[in-house]
Amino acid sequence: MLALVVLSLIWGYNWVVMKQVMQYVDPFDFTAIRTLLGAATLFVVLALLRKPLKIAAVPQVLLLGMLQTGAFTILIQWALVAGGAGKTAVLVYTMPFWTIPIAWWVLGERVRGLQWLAVAIAACGLVLILEPWALRGSLFSNLLAIGAGLVWAASAVQAKRMRRDHQYDLLALTAWQMLFGALAVCVVAVLHPSRPIDPTPYFFGAVVFNAVFATGLAWLLWLFILNNLSAGMAGLSALGIPMIGVLAGWIELGERPSTAEFAGMLLIGGALALTSAWTAWQARRRPR
Repeated sequence: MLALVVLSLIWGYNWVVMKQVMQYVDPFDFTAIRTLLGAATLFVVLALLRKPLKIAAVPQVLLLGMLQTGAFTILIQWALVAGGAGKTAVLVYTMPFWTIPIAWWVLGERVRGLQWLAVAIAACGLVLILEPWALRGSLFSNLLAIGAGLVWAASAVQAKRMRRDHQYDLLALTAWQMLFGALAVCVVAVLHPSRPIDPTPYFFGAVVFNAVFATGLAWLLWLFILNNLSAGMAGLSALGIPMIGVLAGWIELGERPSTAEFAGMLLIGGALALTSAWTAWQARRRPR
């Protein structure tokens, strides 16, 4: 439970950090720096734990890195340029609902029971957050955040397919895919014209927080959670992350959600809780 709390605090508050740091650095430059240092942190952890670095199916790991680290991190940082930290976090964390149709198409995992109700509730929440009748906020930023959730879902299905076909050490797989994705982000950052970095204390603090805590420590906590809790309970742990992002954005950045946005966030949170409860119930029904 302590690991769940710490993980939610780190990843939830990091939305505010990623938003604030763009005062001092171009979003693509910061994405390249944090993913490259994050990958380096994971390789240091691998060395300290004396885990093997060799991985199977390198082309598939490369594709995973392009999706999970490359496209995903670029989209969320780009979405934060014009969008609020809390709202972006909630839209990105609609990922579980995009996973359902992609997994149905790619893996043949059919939607059953309460999953349909959860999808319907989440769709209503998404409409309330986007507020198409009022055109509040940046539509482009909202679409980027939703696109990040879609890419994250596609990478989750890709990872599941890879682990079905090959044996991977999860930490080694995470490190290699992050390195491949980080190199792709570096290419984008070099090709994209950007302003010079303003080397303020906040910039260096944000880099350290992202590389050491939001990547290295957080991934270790996540692996620890997966090893000690059921899949359903681990899924529930993700619920606190976007909610903390919303609260932190409200308190620190003054991003007060409208009534419709707040209602939409509650609906999406409820739908995620329903999905996690359904997953846990199904897991209990399976024979050991």
